[in-house]
Amino acid sequence: MRSPGRRTFVLSPRTPAMKRKHGRNPVSVFLFFVLILVMLMYGEDFNSIAEHSLRNSRAKSQELARQELAIAKPRHEGLILDSTEVAKEENEEEERKEEKPVLQREASDAPARDEPPTDEEGRQLPEREGAKASVAVDVPRVGQLPSAGSQGHEQRAVTSDQHKPEAKPQRVVLNVPETCDLFEGRWVYDDVSYPLYKEHECQFLTEQVTCMRNGRRDDNYQKWRWQPRDCSLPRFDARVLLERLRGKRLMFVGDSLNRNQWESMVCLVQSAIPWGKKTLTKNGSLNVFRAEDYNATVEFYWAPFLVESNADDPRIHSVPNRVITNSIAKHGKHWKGVDYLIFNTYIWWMNTPKMTVLRRGSTKYSRIERAAAYRRVLRIWARWVRRNVNPKKTMVFFISLSPNHMRSEDWDNPEGIKCALETMPVTDTSRPLEVGTDWRLFAVEESVIRSMRLPVSFIKITALSEFRKDAHTSVHTLRQGKLLTAEQQADPATFADCIHWCLPGLPDTWNEFLYARIASRPWPSQETHTHRSHTNLSFSHIVL
Repeated sequence: MRSPGRRTFVLSPRTPAMKRKHGRNPVSVFLFFVLILVMLMYGEDFNSIAEHSLRNSRAKSQELARQELAIAKPRHEGLILDSTEVAKEENEEEERKEEKPVLQREASDAPARDEPPTDEEGRQLPEREGAKASVAVDVPRVGQLPSAGSQGHEQRAVTSDQHKPEAKPQRVVLNVPETCDLFEGRWVYDDVSYPLYKEHECQFLTEQVTCMRNGRRDDNYQKWRWQPRDCSLPRFDARVLLERLRGKRLMFVGDSLNRNQWESMVCLVQSAIPWGKKTLTKNGSLNVFRAEDYNATVEFYWAPFLVESNADDPRIHSVPNRVITNSIAKHGKHWKGVDYLIFNTYIWWMNTPKMTVLRRGSTKYSRIERAAAYRRVLRIWARWVRRNVNPKKTMVFFISLSPNHMRSEDWDNPEGIKCALETMPVTDTSRPLEVGTDWRLFAVEESVIRSMRLPVSFIKITALSEFRKDAHTSVHTLRQGKLLTAEQQADPATFADCIHWCLPGLPDTWNEFLYARIASRPWPSQETHTHRSHTNLSFSHIVL
């Protein structure tokens, strides 16, 4: 009887002889064992070949899907971009998203979802690619500011990047020297980089200034950029300004034109703040917009004459006989400790050639010629600034006269009716306009500011704004708190408002002047910054 162990050496050298001798191992058995051996030896190679084929198939499918997606996406009007550039940017964006954990990606994308774009009827629109397209042009990202020679219009902040939280605060200093005259220049039509925000994207705008929502059909007034003659005006960057405002207060003080500019500033900065992290509070004469993440406020204080008057009620101020005093203390106590103060006063001085002024220490009044009364008030204001403002902590600005456009004959349009239906700025800039501006008051402002020992930045908006007959709210606004009816809109001679300005619009340029002056100032020393941070932390600890 054979030992069972001898059958295990099937592939030994003796196997063929055994087959022939005994006839027990047919050829089929031999081939079966050979096949098993081959599969054991080369099985991994077969698997890798199959996986390689599958990966190639999936890659081709994904590439085809991306190509179809790039073709399906809408293009921003007026910009042309090579499709290979778009595909490259989309691929890089997809790779960045894949590398992020899901929670991290949702957190960083949250500001971008702050207010999805909608059409005029409120339907959500697909994301525009205007920001991506601008990358293909000479557009530095936030923080990569151009040199002095290339700042201004060329300074671009990619819209999508404005919504991305930065790892570290960027202490940017703009290269705009004090010797740069920002106010001599020309208006340039720019429908690529302007407006700086969309009317429907800023929920803080009041009905007084939302001209498009109120029925205006043309929007060209939003797309004019101011180009200084001998230097450049940096484009507004909300994150750069908010970093300057971190832990600080910025306050506009004055009349409804300064409130107009305050609304513009709120809309300019709010786009960089996530939803739920910004609030607006109105309390009598003081309106406060708060950016929580920056512990910063942008405020407006109603004081149409700067000094006390019988028109100081922000709701009931349309009094027929306006009286001003020689006192500023009641208002001034609200301005103390503010880090950036922006003053103005003008439009309320234009009702009468003489002003009614309460005599000091008396109940009797005097009738004083407008320019003389204006000088007296500005000297009172200058004295308050000298006594109450620390120049190491606070920057002070004064906004010059905001012009009116009441007579279309002033710009050679005898068929026009005030500023109604004007859609273009004055194009003939070879001669100064005569639109009724009281330039004597401008001279008073300049004289008083020049005489002050504390530095005050004079923002000269008057001459450049006189060309903007197209930018007023006209008949697309309120009258005594109510929107104009169709009948009232059809009567611009009676109802057109040629004093205030649509937003987005001209006041955004005024704020770009403020931005240039604030952000070009050197940052305080590291020691000062550290001390201020410790002080804030200690105060917060006490409050908690």
